[in-house]
Amino acid sequence: MSTKLVVGLDGHGSGERALAYAKKLAELIGSCEVLVVYVVEWSPFSFQTAEENAERHKRREQEISLAMERVVDPAVAQLRDSGLTVRGLVKHGDVAETLSRISDEENAEQIIVARSSEGGISNRIFGSSTSNLVMSASVPVTVVN
Repeated sequence: MSTKLVVGLDGHGSGERALAYAKKLAELIGSCEVLVVYVVEWSPFSFQTAEENAERHKRREQEISLAMERVVDPAVAQLRDSGLTVRGLVKHGDVAETLSRISDEENAEQIIVARSSEGGISNRIFGSSTSNLVMSASVPVTVVN
């Protein structure tokens, strides 16, 4: 059985750092599968008009397609070109909860994310999603600077 790593991308340069670290770690491990994940923030509790609700499913599908095309597919191709076993996935939801759930469902050994420097002073330390993930994940979380 091979080791499985989940890499959470954010669509920014910090995601590239997480991807580079995951690549290095996967190469050191050897028999390893990398699951590249992008989570589109989506709250089930947002208030919307009737027109927005009618378009919700269509927007979700468009967001998934766009995230796969712009973020996940290039990352998967980059790792695959290095000879690694890779899959890509885009989901809607809370970033920390979704990455944690995926790692549990996939029996991953570790989650790799990067520290975000966007937002206020408290978010500069880790980022709210990252700190929530570190506190709640059932597997080790590596936070890359």
